[in-house]
Amino acid sequence: MIRLPLLDEHTPDHFPDPRTALVEPNGLLAFGGDLSPQRLLFAYRHGIFPWFNEGEPILWWSPDPRCVFDTEQLRPNRSLRRALAGKTWQITVNRAFQQVMQACAAPRSGQVGTWISPAMIEAYAALHAQGHAHSVEVWEAGRLIGGIYGVAAGRLFCGESMFSACSGGSKLALCALATQLRRWGFPLIDAQVSNPHLAGLGAMDIPRNVFLRSIHTLVSAPFDARQWHGLPTLAAAQVLAGTCFTDAA
Repeated sequence: MIRLPLLDEHTPDHFPDPRTALVEPNGLLAFGGDLSPQRLLFAYRHGIFPWFNEGEPILWWSPDPRCVFDTEQLRPNRSLRRALAGKTWQITVNRAFQQVMQACAAPRSGQVGTWISPAMIEAYAALHAQGHAHSVEVWEAGRLIGGIYGVAAGRLFCGESMFSACSGGSKLALCALATQLRRWGFPLIDAQVSNPHLAGLGAMDIPRNVFLRSIHTLVSAPFDARQWHGLPTLAAAQVLAGTCFTDAA
């Protein structure tokens, strides 16, 4: 029988050491607690994230290995450039956070249900309102066709989910995010758990201990979150050329 620590709802800054997470299922650390901004921020700063289906207790994870993107390496590749040549898409930041979450929660081919429940949307919307969660959106003629959202802690960005209603939409959002994070001195995007899609985009697995050592420094690095506000709109061609939002401000 698996015995997991039950989190106290009244102590949002208390989690087990992530290195004590289960081997099978990989990374399962604890259950219970809540999705308050305080608990979520504490979790992300310590390499822990929630992942559970609607109707289940809140489950907290810290897998080994950890899937990450290196922002220095994450750039538009030749196939993306060809696919998006001539597109008049536009890319924005923090213009439609909840819309991106809802699009990420929408059913996908072969998928039954979603872990992005109404409770998760409410929790991350609260983080967004406090300036901790952010989204990058891709638009075509005023229609949202791609995006990504996640949580920033210091100079670490923890990617949560992305979606694409048109081929290349999520890839463009990811590249735009990586370009801006690279300019701001964010070396990693936490992608949590590897899958073939993420690997195809350039994500890599690193040992959990290496990840935890890295984020210990990153989450403590000073960063003025107000820099996320008021960023201009970019054209797809600008992102493909390596322009970041602050270059265009």
